[in-house]
Amino acid sequence: MLSVLFAFLVTFFFSVFARAAPVQPVELLVFSPTITSPTASTVWITNTTANVTWVTSNIPAEKQNSTGLLLLGYNSTGSENLDIYHPLASQFPLSQGWVQFVVPYNLTYKNDYIVVLFGDSGNASPQFTITTNNATQA
Repeated sequence: MLSVLFAFLVTFFFSVFARAAPVQPVELLVFSPTITSPTASTVWITNTTANVTWVTSNIPAEKQNSTGLLLLGYNSTGSENLDIYHPLASQFPLSQGWVQFVVPYNLTYKNDYIVVLFGDSGNASPQFTITTNNATQA
């Protein structure tokens, strides 16, 4: 008898107090800016100033104050090999459409470098080349 009463109380409790409110769909705004520079023909030289530019005409109003993160990587064996520990730039306004920085001096020559621009979504550039500046390596 006690177990029947317990089962009734548990059922009653969950039917009265544990009713979930209906779930409303939430629209997620994802902005993935198209990188316009660097391009496949771009060559950066280590220890010099470089720019990355992107399209800003399609930034949603809700994302106008978003900041970005720019990472360098290279394509190899299907991976972007992003250097998450040494961003090229961070906390810049995405609505600006460009960011300037110094190309790290300790990079080696590669023709498969990429940059990935993060706001709330990542967007990779085409592969491009970075070559060493032998005058600044000494």
